[in-house]
Amino acid sequence: MSSSTQFSPVTQQLYPKKSNQSYISNFKCLKLIPVFPISVNCSNIHLKFRARAEVLENNREESSVQDLDNSPASVELQPISSEAQFDRVISEAQQIDESVVILWMATWCRKCIYLKPKLEKLAADYFPRTRFYCVDVNNVPHKLVVRAGITKMPTIQLWRDGNKQAEVIGGHKAYLVVTEVRDMIENEDNNL
Repeated sequence: MSSSTQFSPVTQQLYPKKSNQSYISNFKCLKLIPVFPISVNCSNIHLKFRARAEVLENNREESSVQDLDNSPASVELQPISSEAQFDRVISEAQQIDESVVILWMATWCRKCIYLKPKLEKLAADYFPRTRFYCVDVNNVPHKLVVRAGITKMPTIQLWRDGNKQAEVIGGHKAYLVVTEVRDMIENEDNNL
């Protein structure tokens, strides 16, 4: 190495007393390759990219690109706090022929807390054709919890035509639960 070699601040901090050129030049210098962080859930990114690419292929207009950029990154789950509100949500969805996904959770349930933001991102994928709601079982009458058949938390249910169509009990990793919920929604859409 020549005497004009510059060392990174990290190297200089690691070897402050021995930062002279002769000591550091004894190390073999490897070619550094920049490494970019990669998401653990690459399949979801791939699916989103493929879906957006298909939209672009089908609609080669500039407005379709703008529509993609305006899609929300996540949609907040609307809270249901009473049995009357639950009945109203189900009947409104039935009237306009929409599906409703309901997360039954509790504030003390750690898995519920971890799952909620992931479901909010999933809700953005199905916005506005499927509505997503959450119910805190501690804030609604027990009669509603029994009526919905909730025995474990978190439980995610798909309601259509005023009836429960499918259910996922999320006692495992959040990304697995989200995949199951996505499959549940897709299966319901395919059955229509």
